[in-house]
Amino acid sequence: MGSVSSVLALLSVWPPSWTLLRNIFTAAALSRVKPASAVDDRSKPEDFTFPPKWVTFPTSVTLRLFEVLRIFDQSLDPIVVSDIYRLQEGMKGCDMIAVRSCMEFEPEWLHLLEEIHGKPVIPVGVLATTEYDTGEENQTWRSMKDWLDKKKKGSIVYIAFGSEAKPSQVELTEIALGLELSGLPFIWVIRKHRGSVDTESIELPEGFEKRTRAQGLVCTSWAPQLKILAHDSVGGFLTHSGWSSVVEALQHARALILLTFLADQGINARVLEEKKNGVFDTKKREERIFHKGFSC
Repeated sequence: MGSVSSVLALLSVWPPSWTLLRNIFTAAALSRVKPASAVDDRSKPEDFTFPPKWVTFPTSVTLRLFEVLRIFDQSLDPIVVSDIYRLQEGMKGCDMIAVRSCMEFEPEWLHLLEEIHGKPVIPVGVLATTEYDTGEENQTWRSMKDWLDKKKKGSIVYIAFGSEAKPSQVELTEIALGLELSGLPFIWVIRKHRGSVDTESIELPEGFEKRTRAQGLVCTSWAPQLKILAHDSVGGFLTHSGWSSVVEALQHARALILLTFLADQGINARVLEEKKNGVFDTKKREERIFHKGFSC
């Protein structure tokens, strides 16, 4: 059987061409990766704020400058093999590409991906996440559910940025202060570290939890995202635009507020915005940081 680049957690080591390359990317995000046959003369960060030449149809789906700059920063690290390079090599060495997507959502990007790489592209569906019950989940969930049960239907903003996207300290502070100013009830799951090798902790503003005790709930440990999103009191999801989180939100028909940090998240946000599935506001976020007045 030929090799498959299955775009369904990217390996932390360099994979040979026959290895199953797994990540959760949309066809739109994969179509940004330069195919072997294409000439790409883009070199400056500003060049990447426009669709590449091989995108042959009108689209607003492109990266913003602050997103490009973060990708450039990562590529300058001599120790890190960039995700883009891994994807280029993975797709070049495979016989077919399987994407966690469907024709109903992004037909134009699926067709383009097949065209530019000259290989079969198989949309396997969005594959709604299955919920698993564990003792830890039940214990964590019990106090959250008691809190959520007391709130009005659709009144809660759920905030989580996944396991990979970590705001800077400045960004976290501005998000917290903006949330406090909004007065909206919220449940916020925060990861202070991104994995075991991350030694730099991010902290909420001093006194934030005390001041917002009646307004929201903060969780700094693992939380059952599917259960939270499924609860009737949750109306919106402030998310980093990771594809798995987006699928889970759409699975429960939650409004999406998109705040991107790295990798393919900017493309995901732009696709959702173009298709009227989410809201992303760049007016106050054209730099690497944003102000607490940022709103969607």
